[in-house]
Amino acid sequence: MSTVAAVLVGLVALLHAYFLVLEMFLWDKPAGLKAFGQTLEAARASKVLAANQGLYNGFLAAGLVWGLVLGDAGTGVKVFFLVCVIVAGLFGAATASRKILFVQALPAAVALALVLVLVA
Repeated sequence: MSTVAAVLVGLVALLHAYFLVLEMFLWDKPAGLKAFGQTLEAARASKVLAANQGLYNGFLAAGLVWGLVLGDAGTGVKVFFLVCVIVAGLFGAATASRKILFVQALPAAVALALVLVLVA
């Protein structure tokens, strides 16, 4: 796999690690309130749900890092987790905010395209 593809997969993993931190630890703090455009009251009411969502984002990040650590042998792992990120991004864009399409799904789709093109 090319360095460009690996860097992009790594960036998608970092994005999801950042989402984990925002959702699990900063949800009802100023950074989390600003990132998700919520009131403190709404954030406190949904804090447990957000932490659960953050944990899942952490699993996505871990899977992408796992695929990177495996190198060329991890192509299938990277493809699987990038597809998971894309599906989650599409669902989030359809149900929560269109912005998720550009922040989550698009970077993963570009990374997936690079991974697949460079395998062929």
